[in-house]
Amino acid sequence: MLTIHFIALLFTGALQGLSSSVLGAGGGWIMTPVQYWVYGDMGIDSDVAIRMAFATDLFVILPAAAASAWGHHRRRAVWWRPAIIMGLCGLAASFAGATLAANVSAGPLKTVFGATVLIIGLRMVVAVPPADSTRPRENVLLWAACAVPVSFMAGLIGVGGGVFLVPIMVLLFRFPMHTTIATSAAVIAMISVGGIAGYILHGSDVPGIPSPSLGYVYIAAWLPLIGTSIIMTQVGVRIAHALPARTLAWIFAVVAVYIGLRMIGVFQWLGLPL
Repeated sequence: MLTIHFIALLFTGALQGLSSSVLGAGGGWIMTPVQYWVYGDMGIDSDVAIRMAFATDLFVILPAAAASAWGHHRRRAVWWRPAIIMGLCGLAASFAGATLAANVSAGPLKTVFGATVLIIGLRMVVAVPPADSTRPRENVLLWAACAVPVSFMAGLIGVGGGVFLVPIMVLLFRFPMHTTIATSAAVIAMISVGGIAGYILHGSDVPGIPSPSLGYVYIAAWLPLIGTSIIMTQVGVRIAHALPARTLAWIFAVVAVYIGLRMIGVFQWLGLPL
């Protein structure tokens, strides 16, 4: 790994930490493109590189989301009942998603990743988040039913799940935005465990993964990512509670649209250096 790769990962980890706390999203949507570039520049096969990115994402997301959830909990913002129900229901589904990803080529994975994030970002642009006074929808079966596909996609494309959970909690469950951000972080910490287990198990005997690694998890990339991520999660908690709900939604949407277009290849097709 070159010095430029290490610096890029440090900066990306900081952005991930902010994303986890400010937007309630695990940050895999930020880390995946950067890692994919780093691994490709190292000469790693694209199919292996994309899975390494997803696996390492989740390995970063677990402690970062847990730190974020703790910071929000101290401000009494986490609604633990739906968080625990959704987190526990999603563990097996995220493992299944990681298992499928281990057997799919890079092209479809990149397209699914980009298209999904783009659609969610556009939906958040046109949606109007409920006011903090809106009564949330309390439905245990609905929480559990939504957790399964969300967690499956989280394991499949290594995004932690916040990119799906935030709009679902806001638009379907009618959670206030700040409660959504905090509760999403707690759910992400739980469901990421299943995805990590899947990527470690299915990557244990794969050739072409540089050392040190745990299956598809590349430890040399994980260290700089997690180092700055943990620090910035606590900064992000303060920012999240200082910003209006609509501002948070717009930040979430803009970043999602950019990452979606980037992973689909739209900017490359247009010849834009973005």
